[in-house]
Amino acid sequence: MNWTTLLSGLRAERRAVGAFNAILIEHAEAIVAGAERSGLPVILQISQNAVRYHGSLAPFALACLRLAEDAAVPVLVHLDHVEDEDLIREGLDLGIRSVMFDAAKLSYAENVERTRAVVERCHAGGALVEAELGEVGGKDGAHAPGVRTDPAEAAAFVAATGVDSLAVAVGSSHAMADRSAVLDEALIAALAKSVPVPLVLHGSSGVPDDGLRGAVGAGIVKVNVGTRLNQVLTEAVRAVLDERELLTDPRRYLAPGRDAVRDEVARLLTVLANADSRSVAARP
Repeated sequence: MNWTTLLSGLRAERRAVGAFNAILIEHAEAIVAGAERSGLPVILQISQNAVRYHGSLAPFALACLRLAEDAAVPVLVHLDHVEDEDLIREGLDLGIRSVMFDAAKLSYAENVERTRAVVERCHAGGALVEAELGEVGGKDGAHAPGVRTDPAEAAAFVAATGVDSLAVAVGSSHAMADRSAVLDEALIAALAKSVPVPLVLHGSSGVPDDGLRGAVGAGIVKVNVGTRLNQVLTEAVRAVLDERELLTDPRRYLAPGRDAVRDEVARLLTVLANADSRSVAARP
């Protein structure tokens, strides 16, 4: 699967692909199963925080790569929010071909310099690179409340770095417990006109379905989801344990959690693939 072509096609059609963060092997299995159930491609993401949880990248990443290889639909394994460039090198050596380098906490000039170097290295290894510009809340990085990505600066950043996709700050926030975020669709549309590469929405767990549809109609092409999967998994596990207080076999409570995540992935992928392209913001 040529993911550059796939993402370009989605961009032209005002549709999007879901990118879901996996922490446990159950997450990864559910993400692939949900994609297979929907019949749609998916991006399976491993964040630097998830690597820190496991203690190393290779065991979990290799498992995810094997799941992707055996899947009945296209699955791209992607390193998410990586600040450690050594981790990117390790991922490339393992066979990962998509990374998100996060230098958004640095000054604009430093972000450009370091991102450009990562792009050169990754492109030489056949990997795509996503970067971030603006501030996205929840991580004190590129999506902090009230901060937005400037279209002109975004266009200059992409030209200077050569990134393949760009995460932008348009009103979402990481780790939201509810789905109440309101996105700036007019800004998304302006960014889509200014930036020649696919736009990425982080913090999407806090955005309701209608907000996701509007964002995709305005120009978002990749939608990252993490917290929502954890909520669904935890709710299912908690329901089982509440009913069976003496249960100790993790397979008995993790399997329902995995199934719940699978169903939510399939549902969200379908929402994103059928977003209403007639959004006001998307009209010429």
